[in-house]
Amino acid sequence: MTKGTLFIISAPSGAGKTSLVAEILKRVANIKASVSHTTRACRPGEQDGVNYFFVSKNQFQEMIKNADFLEHAEVFGNYYGTSQRWVRDSLADGTDVILEIDWQGAEQTRQQFPSSKSIFILPPSIQALEVRLNNRGQDDSIVINQRVAAAKDEMSHYAEADYVMVNDDFKLAIDHLEKIILGQLSHNSAIVDASLINNLLS
Repeated sequence: MTKGTLFIISAPSGAGKTSLVAEILKRVANIKASVSHTTRACRPGEQDGVNYFFVSKNQFQEMIKNADFLEHAEVFGNYYGTSQRWVRDSLADGTDVILEIDWQGAEQTRQQFPSSKSIFILPPSIQALEVRLNNRGQDDSIVINQRVAAAKDEMSHYAEADYVMVNDDFKLAIDHLEKIILGQLSHNSAIVDASLINNLLS
């Protein structure tokens, strides 16, 4: 049986990776998204075991001790981690897997899965990112400012990915992402204009 492919998708908060992944799961056959464990609170509309496995910090620490995670990281005071066994079993069954993780988790995962394909999603501008974060209505201005500052650090790692794309027009972005996953674009053929990168990181 052919093993599945592991796709690592990273992006700063507000770049739209969750919406893109949700659409990919509708369009592409034989692919599923990994459900991460997290210590953060469940948001309205989220379900345990569907969006995340919501656990306490003590439970999370115990899982770290037991080496249950493929990767884990602390983000804004909360912990996130990916089940190592679930990913390996899914790939062994021939199913493609998508991981939505930050650059730290992506780095850890690439070391364990050198054949994985990593994709970095950028917002069209810092201003657009701020608007998206405000429109969520989930965080106050202090947290949003923290997320924007963290986004610049996150985006500085874009070059470590195999593919880089911009989520400006959602339809174009989803078409682009689908082509990457279906193997219709070659390595790093999705690199974006250098001036956009400079504006995002300045």
